[in-house]
Amino acid sequence: MADDWFICMAAGMYTFGKMKRLIYIILFLLVTKVVGQSPTLDSLINNLAFAREDTNKIKSLLDIEEKYFLQDLDSALYYNNQCEKLILKLDARQYKHQCYHDFVKIYHAKKDFANSLAYCLKAIKVAQQNENRFQEASSYRAVFNLYHNLNMNDSAVKYAVYSLELTTEIGDTANIATNYGNLCWLYMDLEQYDKALEFGKKGIESGEQYIDTIGLLISTNNLALCYQRMNENKKAIELFKKQLEIGKRVNRARSIRYALINLGVAYYFIGDAKGLEESVRQLNEFNNANPTFDNQIICLQYINNAYNSIFHENFTLAEEQLFAGMKIAEMDSLVDPLLTIYIALSKVKFAQHDFVSGNQYEEKWETLNQAQNSRQLSEYAVELEKKYETEKKSVKIALQTSQLKHKTIMNYLLAGTGIGLLIITALGYRTFRQKQKLQERKIINLEREKQLTATEAVLKGEELERTRLAKDLHDGLGGMLSGIKFSFTAMKKNLIMTSENQLAFERSIDMLDSCTKEMRRVAHNMMPESLIKYGLSTAIQDYCNDINESKSLQITYLPIGIENVLLEQTTAITIYRVVQELINNILKHSGAKTAIVQISNLDGHFTVTVEDDGRGFDTSILKDTEGMGWTNIRRRIELLKANLDVNSQKGHGTSVQIDFSI
Repeated sequence: MADDWFICMAAGMYTFGKMKRLIYIILFLLVTKVVGQSPTLDSLINNLAFAREDTNKIKSLLDIEEKYFLQDLDSALYYNNQCEKLILKLDARQYKHQCYHDFVKIYHAKKDFANSLAYCLKAIKVAQQNENRFQEASSYRAVFNLYHNLNMNDSAVKYAVYSLELTTEIGDTANIATNYGNLCWLYMDLEQYDKALEFGKKGIESGEQYIDTIGLLISTNNLALCYQRMNENKKAIELFKKQLEIGKRVNRARSIRYALINLGVAYYFIGDAKGLEESVRQLNEFNNANPTFDNQIICLQYINNAYNSIFHENFTLAEEQLFAGMKIAEMDSLVDPLLTIYIALSKVKFAQHDFVSGNQYEEKWETLNQAQNSRQLSEYAVELEKKYETEKKSVKIALQTSQLKHKTIMNYLLAGTGIGLLIITALGYRTFRQKQKLQERKIINLEREKQLTATEAVLKGEELERTRLAKDLHDGLGGMLSGIKFSFTAMKKNLIMTSENQLAFERSIDMLDSCTKEMRRVAHNMMPESLIKYGLSTAIQDYCNDINESKSLQITYLPIGIENVLLEQTTAITIYRVVQELINNILKHSGAKTAIVQISNLDGHFTVTVEDDGRGFDTSILKDTEGMGWTNIRRRIELLKANLDVNSQKGHGTSVQIDFSI
């Protein structure tokens, strides 16, 4: 359901008020009366081959992408990529936000949340450059959805509330109901049903007040789902009926389908066989008349038909329908429908007195449910407003205030005394102090640069020594150990040993193999070959995979925009060592089960985030700590000229964020 309402929300993001939307509708009606009907997808593609490379071609590419969006996501992505290239070539900035926002929708529908988030950040930046607060509000609504899908609920709430405030402030009445509906959905997932009901009702009121059909549908659907979660199915049924009526009135296929699907589920849970049969009949007739390419809807249709067959005690047909839905769910990794199918199949098998199969499907449900819970991402903070810029503004305001106060005092003194000598003395003294402060600042900067140079030299020396030792271990000691093993193996063929001596001999060779493996592991840790050959992202991915294989910690690695970035070897090694030290600290001290490593690049500004769900600690102890690990982290961060932010609470894990530019 989340994907459907993200699409519904995004469809209204470019509407800048009812008046402008009304003008577009009138113009559209006038054009269609003259021309006849909007161009088909085939005609748009055929005309594209002869189109000149201008803004008209950009519009055509956007139209083609929009038509493909509900049919073929890969084709939609292809044409949007072509559109982006042409926009950059022509420097057609007025189309950038729409193109980037369409990338957000496409990647979100493909469940590629990393790329979706990257383009969402680009869209926000373009909106701010355009000083277009309507575009900015639409992108923040998308950010909320992405964080919600990543289970980063604190950030989701933050940006949902911010987007609502911004939408209300700019008077974007066409999207206020959508915001309320989204907040209803979010608080429902957080099981804060009082707030979910409050925002859902506000969304319906706003949708009716501002004649916003999309927002009204979103709020009605999410409020109904909230009542269904609270086991108040009768209230949910009334709202789903209202959603079905509105969907039919505006001819919105997805709203009609989901209203009928959810009605069927509600009727099933309250035992209303007649209502279930009628909703399933309407759903089948509608989908036969309007075929869908959405596999999730097809899967849910099979489930509803199976429910209806179960009510009619036709368990064989119910089983066939559930198997058909299961095939689609497994192919597309649709976890929620698959969980429903497993539990439904267990009930069918129990009804058929096949208790072995029934228990097997229950076990499948339990296994998948546990796996789904274990894969939930720990929430991590992605701050779009850079902290150092906010601090810089505060310092600038304080400095301006101080200067104004100083000038005012000086004016009063000058007016009171009228003595030119004091004026000259004061000005001379102030000039002297400024020069003195400037000189002191230069000295401090020189000392800092000297320390950084020394630190860089030490770290480079350490890495060179690591590389030399790793090579000596691998090529020298590794070769010797391999030679010894070869000699032992050859010797064994010429020796006659008792069974006890032979067993001891084999044990010695096994110990020699273990020594060789341990030596190679130490050499790899000292200087990973993948870092030199394939770059930072691959090296960190390999390191995380090694930790995951050890079963001591499950790490999720999220690279955003760094796959094709070429970093200097010194910088790459420094980032790798910082991440390695942070993961080692998690393994040693946190007691965590899962962790996240994210490295993102936005126009040369890098953010490294490492989070865990461990026991947490009091961050004040870091000021006085002299541990080797934390000291190494500080030295490398100083070398990168980066900002470090450590957040931790006991029982709530730890988050370390490092920001720097290259």
